[in-house]
Amino acid sequence: MPPQDNGPEDRGPWKNQQKRAPPEVDEILRQGRERLGGMFPGGPPSMRHLIAAGALAVVAFGAWSSYYTVPSDSVAVIQRFGKFTAKVPPGLHFKLPLGIDLATIVPVKRQLKQEFGFTTPGASDLYQSPTDGRRETEMVTGDLNAALVEWVVQFRISDPVKFLFEVREPGATLRYVSESVMREVVGDRTVDEVITIGRQEIESEALLKMQALSTKYAMGISIDQVQLKNINPPEPVQASFNEVNQAQQEKERLINEARREYNKIIPLAEGEKDQRIREADGYRLKRVNEAEGDAARFTALLAEYEKAPNVTRRRIYIETMQAVLPGIRSKIIVDGATGSILPLLNLDQQQGDKP
Repeated sequence: MPPQDNGPEDRGPWKNQQKRAPPEVDEILRQGRERLGGMFPGGPPSMRHLIAAGALAVVAFGAWSSYYTVPSDSVAVIQRFGKFTAKVPPGLHFKLPLGIDLATIVPVKRQLKQEFGFTTPGASDLYQSPTDGRRETEMVTGDLNAALVEWVVQFRISDPVKFLFEVREPGATLRYVSESVMREVVGDRTVDEVITIGRQEIESEALLKMQALSTKYAMGISIDQVQLKNINPPEPVQASFNEVNQAQQEKERLINEARREYNKIIPLAEGEKDQRIREADGYRLKRVNEAEGDAARFTALLAEYEKAPNVTRRRIYIETMQAVLPGIRSKIIVDGATGSILPLLNLDQQQGDKP
């Protein structure tokens, strides 16, 4: 038998013919009590028991939330109803439970880092790794060339109160500051300086500017180090750039080899030159001194000869004979009055001897 239509109040929201009956609240409560009573062998618990169980749960949760431990490399920032109250050193501490006091652990002695252009596996900090590393590394140098720059920023939390309350997202803000400063510093230099000789200068200048902006924004962060990693040209020109770089390195190598040969040969030649100059000076001094000695000897001999010519001639004759006679094998001494010495010579015996 089809159901009767009792009017618009009995129709559904789509005007169908199904009748909607009012909810039976008492029946629902009864079924709930029966199900709850099935969970307890002695019947459903009374309201007093439920209140006692709830109070016990609240007390247990309050006791559990009333203490906390701060690690040795951190401090705790305490907020009471959201308002900052104190900084707590490392150790075991107690606070008001049930969310009245909120303790936020801040690692002030740990060195943190942010990476730009690459990602270290296992990073726990949300802002340590880049979300779009390709975009961060693409930069334009001062000579309108492109370069892919990867770097790392190492920092510490110097003021936990400023770090938590002065800036909404200090990690994200530091990433924006680092990227802005690095683009500015790289944009003031040529691509050769960025890739080769200007790395240390870029790191030092970027560190100073990042720290200045961090202090200006009251981020509570101290920048420890800015370190450049891989710096490469864009992929379409990377092969050509590598060839140019190799040519420059070969040029530097040849220049260094030439300087090494120069430093090895030139000092040796200069040493030989100085040695020969000293030898010539020594020979000159020797000859001059010998000549001066001979002249002085002759002058002294002349003065003595002028005093006694006969004695001097006699002495010179005797000295000369003393120097000559020892080298003569045979000696013949004859009288000056003898007219000829042939009768006195034994020619057969003296034939093989030389005078």
